[in-house]
Amino acid sequence: MDIVDQSLSVKRLEERLAKTTDDRQRQMLSVVLEHLAAEADISLERLLATLAPTPAYHLWANGADYGPKGRDGVAEFYTQLVRDKRGVLEFDITRIVVDDATVVTEGWIRAINQGRLAKTRGYDVDDDDAHYLVTSRVVIFWPFNEAGEMLGEDGYSNWDAKAGWRKLSEDELPEVYKALFAPA
Repeated sequence: MDIVDQSLSVKRLEERLAKTTDDRQRQMLSVVLEHLAAEADISLERLLATLAPTPAYHLWANGADYGPKGRDGVAEFYTQLVRDKRGVLEFDITRIVVDDATVVTEGWIRAINQGRLAKTRGYDVDDDDAHYLVTSRVVIFWPFNEAGEMLGEDGYSNWDAKAGWRKLSEDELPEVYKALFAPA
């Protein structure tokens, strides 16, 4: 079994969707589910199709909003995620709250990052070339407009720079992650 389950967030949304009876809330949960599935598949086209025409991400850390704004900004955000080879992750959603305007997900994100990238993201790792399992606690608000379009993401995360990571051995790395570093 791989150290991260990229499909876990989708499974959690499917479980919640199966228990939800309100049509509006089911539609919103379905959009978030598709968005998370597109992220797991690294499908930019599918991901952008889940968003309103002018999405805005508000990704809060250390008192500042680092989120991309507009369709081009969001596309560049996900393109950079692929370039950084940080798309192999698990969102272990432990709570889902939904009303007629917002879906809220809370849980742990466990991602595999190369050392130099983990450092730039704030983790106090010791080897630029090693690979690490980095962990953060995340709450994401997924706002929707009256038309049922997802307006973006409002995310809040917290991690321990000194203890929120673990160096991985080569045999712990999933094949999907190793393939990112294979010669073209």
